[in-house]
Amino acid sequence: MHHKANPQSRTDLLLLVALCGFLFFYGLGAFGLAGADEPRYAQVAREMLDRSDWVTPTLQGKPWLEKPALYYWEAMLSFRIAGVSGWAARLPGAVDAAFLIAAISFFLRRFRPGSEFDGALITASCAAVVGFAHAAATDMPLSACFAIALLAWYAWYESRSQIYLAAFYMFLALGTLAKGPVAPALAAVIIFLFVAAQRDWRAILRSLWIPGVALYFVVALPWYIAVQLRNPDFFRVFILEHNLARFSTGVYHHPQPFWFYLPVFLLAMMPWTLVLILAVVERVRLLWSEGKESFSSAEDSWALFLLIWMIVPIVFFSVSQSKLPGYILPAVPAGALLAAEYLAGRQVQERGAGEERLPPLFAAAHAVLCGLLIFAALSAALFAGSMVMNHHLRWSARTSGIGVWTIGTWGVGIGSSAVIAAVFALGIGAALWSRAGSRLLSRSTIFAVVISVAAVIRFAAPVIDATQSARPIAASIAGFSREPVPIAVYHLNREQQYGLEFYLNRGVARYETEDIPAADHVLVAAQSTQVEVAQLVPGRRVSYLTSIPAQKVNLYWVGK
Repeated sequence: MHHKANPQSRTDLLLLVALCGFLFFYGLGAFGLAGADEPRYAQVAREMLDRSDWVTPTLQGKPWLEKPALYYWEAMLSFRIAGVSGWAARLPGAVDAAFLIAAISFFLRRFRPGSEFDGALITASCAAVVGFAHAAATDMPLSACFAIALLAWYAWYESRSQIYLAAFYMFLALGTLAKGPVAPALAAVIIFLFVAAQRDWRAILRSLWIPGVALYFVVALPWYIAVQLRNPDFFRVFILEHNLARFSTGVYHHPQPFWFYLPVFLLAMMPWTLVLILAVVERVRLLWSEGKESFSSAEDSWALFLLIWMIVPIVFFSVSQSKLPGYILPAVPAGALLAAEYLAGRQVQERGAGEERLPPLFAAAHAVLCGLLIFAALSAALFAGSMVMNHHLRWSARTSGIGVWTIGTWGVGIGSSAVIAAVFALGIGAALWSRAGSRLLSRSTIFAVVISVAAVIRFAAPVIDATQSARPIAASIAGFSREPVPIAVYHLNREQQYGLEFYLNRGVARYETEDIPAADHVLVAAQSTQVEVAQLVPGRRVSYLTSIPAQKVNLYWVGK
């Protein structure tokens, strides 16, 4: 299958590379590792690197068997090349996202020529893809490998070239190494439903290609066997507790209503949510009105495959008793490609009719969505600060370069953000209402995404760093002592504890469990606990060091 190259293909490719470089790699270290998972996963990778152990993940020297090893391996390589840091811990997510976009571009160029730029651009600019590309977590490695595997399977389905089937099994194995059996389980359900809809049952038998199955086991099994041999508890901890129990019970305290993933997914698709809704409505309408004839062509079969791919993870994780936003990421590339397929179809119809003007209502609604995205990005710093600091945000001119903001100016900031967002929305709307609106849709939308990401990194990152990451606390401790003194905490949340353990690269004792170091040490305690601290260490000297108001903690030196 040969197709004439698009004259704009080289320019589009350069634009796509520059866009991915900005969206995925810019600001990786703008704020410290946040939450519980980021510093914990980063510390596991560092300990594995320090021991040159590529098999057993450990946290503070103890086996940590909740997740497979793919992210840890990627982070180990990142640390070895770039040194241990927060941005290096996030680098694997950015690289995996870039590989995902490259695979999408290759697939569309080969099988859906003419739509490769829009398909790759829409996927790269979805809010969830940008967000998880900046996360030191297992979600992007899983989603990238899973999406590439399904693209490879569909490439085989259309071409019957076994090289694609081999790629399917290899990336499915990598997905299994990223997060476990969820990758082959979801892929099997998606492929089965698609083949059933096509009534092409022989495709399942042909998919069970023995060399491909052997390749899957060769790639995926060695680590699982090795880690089980070294850690007899692995099967119980990983399979029974962190897969089956996590899915079927609320043991890990992440309960959400059944419909939780519907709004999460719509937000994850921003700013392409409206386009996706229109794409889904059109596809469902065709299925309802025309039945099997609605996916008789290759283009219709591709749209059906994407629809099934998108729906299955949403339904699967909606049934789960444990729900986190990152679980839905594997569905996002399918939604983005479905939106791109819809736009490509519209553009063909419009060119045939000699008219490229978008419907006014659609243009207005999409411009409003872009404006809302910009507004949310500009307001992110204000919201982040107010949530943590009881609606009283203070920015140090020394750290943020913005000055001191209080409640009064918070309202002014929100108003200014609304005005700026409205101006951008009007500009985008004007572009979409023009005669070339259809051709300008992707580029005007990506402009809004770039502005939003830049605003978040520039304005929200300092607040997130000051209020959500343990990096400032660790920096304060390092300022008082260059030596690796013992650290203890009292009434700190686990996010702060894991962050301190990563940034200081040492274990942290907890006063609550009567784990009080006998040696002199630094104590990080919640504010208003001075009296309790003194009672916990009777007869010892407790000296106040400093306060970190943004984190609501005080630092003390506890001597003998």
